[in-house]
Amino acid sequence: MAQQKKMVEEITPMEEDFARWYTDVVKKAELMDYSSIKGCMIFEPYGYAIWENMQAILDKRFKELGHQNVYMPLLIPESLLEKEKEHVAGFAPEVAWVTQGGNDKLEERLCIRPTSETLFCEHYKKVIHSWRDLPKLYNQWCSVVRWEKTTRPFLRTSEFLWQEGHTMHATAEEAKAETRQMLQVYADFYRDVLAIPPVIGQKTESEKFAGAEETYTIEAMMHNGVALQGGTSHYFGDGFAKSFDITFTDKNNQLQHPFQTSWGVSTRMIGGIIMTHGDNSGLALPPAIAPIQVVIVPVAQHKPGVLEKANELFEQLKAAGLRVKVDDSEQSPGWKFAQYEMQGVPLRLEIGPKDIEKNQCVLVRRPDRNKAFTPLDNLVDSVKAELQMVHDILYNNAKDNLESKIYAAHNHAEFLDIAQNKPGFIKAMWCGDPACEEQLKNETGGVKSRCIPFEEEHLSDTCVCCGKPAKHMLYWGRQY
Repeated sequence: MAQQKKMVEEITPMEEDFARWYTDVVKKAELMDYSSIKGCMIFEPYGYAIWENMQAILDKRFKELGHQNVYMPLLIPESLLEKEKEHVAGFAPEVAWVTQGGNDKLEERLCIRPTSETLFCEHYKKVIHSWRDLPKLYNQWCSVVRWEKTTRPFLRTSEFLWQEGHTMHATAEEAKAETRQMLQVYADFYRDVLAIPPVIGQKTESEKFAGAEETYTIEAMMHNGVALQGGTSHYFGDGFAKSFDITFTDKNNQLQHPFQTSWGVSTRMIGGIIMTHGDNSGLALPPAIAPIQVVIVPVAQHKPGVLEKANELFEQLKAAGLRVKVDDSEQSPGWKFAQYEMQGVPLRLEIGPKDIEKNQCVLVRRPDRNKAFTPLDNLVDSVKAELQMVHDILYNNAKDNLESKIYAAHNHAEFLDIAQNKPGFIKAMWCGDPACEEQLKNETGGVKSRCIPFEEEHLSDTCVCCGKPAKHMLYWGRQY
């Protein structure tokens, strides 16, 4: 047990230094390593396995809705990128450029993709001709590069992994429906898979994606009261189509421009899981995306029959479709308990000689360390029930944290007081003027509008900043 205590003490308590706690968990749970390129990280097998599980679940949902996976080039010619001026202006400070190929200087700079709207548009111009060619429902899994000044593993890195959906539709109504549908796919994924309660809504004009007419967002609340933008869905209208001269002949034989969407989530979701569910013992992973859902720890494994029984239970659970591991290493049980708590394994199964005599095992849930003596005759059902309980505990804890960190501000002084003293979301009325957003951000040192929720509350009649008639209720907060 001394080894267990030593391992846990190596994590900086989140109450002492949240940023350091986060980095400790990322490193000690073996999720990533730093590379020689500033801002670029190495995914270790355990961290990449989490992403693979996320990817598999989302990919299945996308395909059930008719989306197809494609792959676009890594490099974008500068002339192509500049066809949509607002779009390129939004990304210009973060773009990485290739200026030389081999020993020769390139005639035209090539951008390493920060996103792929322009590449998709170039392709769509070639393949969309008639209303029969629509809708085009494409998605790609790839990496993108945005040259961030300040980086943090998973949350902000110069290169990161993501999926980006890009669709074209015959009508604005169809495109808008797609935009909202994909936002809901993300919201369901956050709730049902990641066990994170999502706050969803529309971005303000000043916070929307470059080139979009409407941007919708998933906002999640971390332990420390800082928000994380966890995914976005954008309606572009026909702006890109006009810039790239994409047209199709409609059912009335009239030439029209199609309407476009894009939507994406990234590996920053892993950072969100850490900061939503983790504790001072390490990670706490939702079962649906955990690389190991159940770890079997043999107790007194040197005694006859213990390892045999552990492996028998392994085969039984594996056959039931669960991701399971037996740790038969020479480390002490206490060390193993701490190691798998650190890595966030949802459920631990302990089996020893006395358990075998009683035809039972011990199941220990990661979030609350609850121990249950479970008959082996009904093991699979019991394990699945415990895993569902792990998900529910994580979700309810996250929901409690979210609800405890939402505050209502009815006037300017109240807003500033909450921003200074109560980390979390602030609900407040807004007149619609971007100048008020900017003023509040400057006055509070970084509290920004997060979204206009779909169901707005009426807190007062006037803007919390300028006192003019209010148009919307906004969620405000600091963000990663």
